Amino acid sequence: MATGARNVTFSVLGSDVVITGNVSATVDLHLDGRIEGDLACANLVQGADSLIKGAIVAESAKLAGTVDGSITARDLTIQSTARINGDVTYENLVIEPGGQVDGRFTHRRGAGAAAAAGPAMLELGSTDQG
Repeated sequence: MATGARNVTFSVLGSDVVITGNVSATVDLHLDGRIEGDLACANLVQGADSLIKGAIVAESAKLAGTVDGSITARDLTIQSTARINGDVTYENLVIEPGGQVDGRFTHRRGAGAAAAAGPAMLELGSTDQG
């Protein structure tokens, strides 16, 4: 029943689900299917056979499948079966043996407003030691 969905604390997208377009969820999301678009959710658990083609923004993410896009997460676990092609921004990171990432890693500090805005950018060649 649709009215009961208000009390649900997580959503599951099964292996037979394919979504083309952006996905936004205020609850935890377990993905075994495929998303072709950006994904934003509270906590993400990605199954080993799933695919995400787009940017991911989550408070925490446990990735086991394929991601073709950037990832921004406070707590990120890249499991042994994960294959990631994109830049990764994280506060806490675990990469299991066998997990593969082709992209840049950027560490962000704290959970304040600056972290929400994204990683700090350094200006090279503009130091003044005068």
